[in-house]
Amino acid sequence: MEARIAIAPSPEAGAAYDRPNSPDLDRLRLKVEEAVSGGGGVNVPLAEADGLVWLIPGEPELLRSALDAHPRIGWVQFPWAGVERFTASGVLDRPVVFSCAKGSFAGQVGEHALMLMLACLRNLARQARTPRWCPADPRSLHGRRVTILGGGGIAGELIRLLRPFECRIRVIRRRAEHVEGVEGVEETLPPEALPTVLPETDILVLALALTPETTHVIGATELALLPAHAVVVNVARGAHIQTDALVEALRAGTISAAGLDVTDPEPLPEGHPLWADPRVLITSHCADSAEYVTRMFCERVERNVRNLRAGLPLEGVIDPAAGY
Repeated sequence: MEARIAIAPSPEAGAAYDRPNSPDLDRLRLKVEEAVSGGGGVNVPLAEADGLVWLIPGEPELLRSALDAHPRIGWVQFPWAGVERFTASGVLDRPVVFSCAKGSFAGQVGEHALMLMLACLRNLARQARTPRWCPADPRSLHGRRVTILGGGGIAGELIRLLRPFECRIRVIRRRAEHVEGVEGVEETLPPEALPTVLPETDILVLALALTPETTHVIGATELALLPAHAVVVNVARGAHIQTDALVEALRAGTISAAGLDVTDPEPLPEGHPLWADPRVLITSHCADSAEYVTRMFCERVERNVRNLRAGLPLEGVIDPAAGY
């Protein structure tokens, strides 16, 4: 079948939706157009489209209006892995196939998670902030008990990266099935098992989608179950962790360190106590580079356009009921 694909925003409206620390929108549009053509599709205006690549962040009502005005559109592709604003708005509750970039950026995000784990264990934040010779006793990652919340692409990539360290890995995920294509996990458990697993965790990594069920999945109760030497790493969404509870856990010595690529709120305000804590390393939501995001997203667009034309399943299809 023919795949006639539009890209939003239009070049005329694009400047209003550009974001710092994101791929340049003009370049991204050009690369997406090339990806559509590479998949055998045709780039067309919105009025002629049956598919839509939606590049406008955080604007579900604009998408709702576009779909209402163009009912022939049967497929929408998002460039992000997290689509919580769109699922919460209800705009995905219609007979349209929505796909996102989940799994596409796992390579660099898994790499970043590993870096945060090592940095926390080896006191990197404290060492970097101390303007004098400051020996500190490091801890090794080798053989540590690692619990990963989430069983998607980031978890899979991190598990592969952890193989040389011979960690004992448990995965907590909604479906208690092994992470696809990955070996080296001792157990895959449902969310109900979290309270049992936390006391046996040296490093807790959050790499899951944000849904109503996973918002504040880590709060004061969960942090209190961790051993005092435990490290918490978050490369998913800031709202997975109750920030005030994290601050208090660090103050009380309930945990030993935190590595955060994401925070709640985000950006984290100047003067927030987490900035001043030498046991906390914050990387301002920059786990993946603009070049990498552009390349991996466009590869997914090309494959999905090709699959659409061939009547094959698309990659990264969103389950509105699950929220991701």
